[in-house]
Amino acid sequence: MAKIIKNISVLAEKEGITIGALEKKIGASKGVLSRAIANGTDIQAKWIQAIVENYPRLSPEWLLTGHGPMLKTDEAKVSFAAAIGSPYFDVDFIGGFNEIFNNQTSVPACNVLVPGFEKASLWCNVTGHSMEPKINPGDIIALRECGISDIQYGEIYAVVLDTIRTIKILRRGSTPDVLRFVPINQDYDEQEFAIARILRVFEVLGSIARFF
Repeated sequence: MAKIIKNISVLAEKEGITIGALEKKIGASKGVLSRAIANGTDIQAKWIQAIVENYPRLSPEWLLTGHGPMLKTDEAKVSFAAAIGSPYFDVDFIGGFNEIFNNQTSVPACNVLVPGFEKASLWCNVTGHSMEPKINPGDIIALRECGISDIQYGEIYAVVLDTIRTIKILRRGSTPDVLRFVPINQDYDEQEFAIARILRVFEVLGSIARFF
């Protein structure tokens, strides 16, 4: 049951809602889920059923066991036809992302087709823990390149700087020439980097658990 409680917390984070909002969505009284999460106690089976019914794309197996993709596999498909889906490169953004653009021989491992992510330019891997629990190591992320002027403060971006690559929430900096890079995981600190150091910016459209 501890696994289910943890996965309910992950679901709320992925949806960008509070546990209270999730309780309201499934018709549970206030505190039904939050108390269980706080105390590590069981919840009734009817609330698990209510979660699955309210989130039809959610994999019941993932919710119950943590195994497999978070989304049902019939919603996320792999294609080897270039015209279907967006290319998936089997490299991680932080460690090997430059290979995609700097190595002309780089080819995608396959294409990924996920409803709701049609605007993705490409997919790649995630490493690191700074964006947990919303984005977890082993997830793959959907990216779409944008410009500095397109940045919507408070949203998540994958940024290539002159010396590092990172995935963070971007916010206004202490001066107009810098941006704040904000992690979700509170074990990590915020940082500021000069806008002039930014080489490329990608909007993170979302992430899914690796399913292939």
